[in-house]
Amino acid sequence: MEKLEAALAKAREARKASLGDDIAAPLAPRQSEPRAAQGGADWSALPELSITTEQARSGRLGSLLGGKDATPYDMLRSRTIRLMKDAGWKRLAVTSPNAACGKTTVSLNLALSLARQRDLRVMLIDLDLRRPALHKLIGYQPARSFHEVLEEKANVVEACVRVGTNLIIATNATPSRHPAEVLHSDRSREVLKAIEAAWQPDIMIFDMSPMLASDDNVGFLGNVDCSLLVVAAESTTLPNIDVCEKELAQLTNVLGVVLNKCRYEDPSAGYGYEAYE
Repeated sequence: MEKLEAALAKAREARKASLGDDIAAPLAPRQSEPRAAQGGADWSALPELSITTEQARSGRLGSLLGGKDATPYDMLRSRTIRLMKDAGWKRLAVTSPNAACGKTTVSLNLALSLARQRDLRVMLIDLDLRRPALHKLIGYQPARSFHEVLEEKANVVEACVRVGTNLIIATNATPSRHPAEVLHSDRSREVLKAIEAAWQPDIMIFDMSPMLASDDNVGFLGNVDCSLLVVAAESTTLPNIDVCEKELAQLTNVLGVVLNKCRYEDPSAGYGYEAYE
């Protein structure tokens, strides 16, 4: 345990050194910052999206429905916050071994659950640049794509929408033609640093592409503090979970594995309540 704690402390110091002083930059972006940060950091200026109860049900957004539907995501939220705060982490990647594991649904539900804590400012970013699905899940068609922001072809506000007062969702209107090259570039790294410095979210969640589908994540996961691996019950194999866990551990810190699409729920779990509007 002592060795593990020492390794985590060393990783945190290395992370701080790699980010430099830009994270502590003032809210107003400097003229020399990437285009993505230009335009200020007024969260209220972003277009607001309202998700109806019908949309929440059809999109499996249990975090908005309350009761037993929200319990698994609230438990994931509490554990995620505790682990990340204890380690001083802000950036979380969510990925899966293969497609159709439900990582985008888990990412969105986690972000919505976190945003119910009014003192937290949360930013959810779609970085599955081959098959972006976040905009479909929330029923929103952005004017521009976030991969264009990373390439400095668009402003961050053109690819973002706000849910409530403290959740920003960055989406893609179209897939990227060169997803790996965009994610691996130094320019993308600098753009994300500028966005974080200007908008100052407490937690940034990145919905990544599946681990076994491409090399997109290999060059990017060094930019995050930790990761969650979403696996699908009855379809994801144990060898695939093992391979992805080991690869993730080489690239970043692994918070844990989320079992999704489990058909056999424990009727004793959960406690009913009403979600706020």
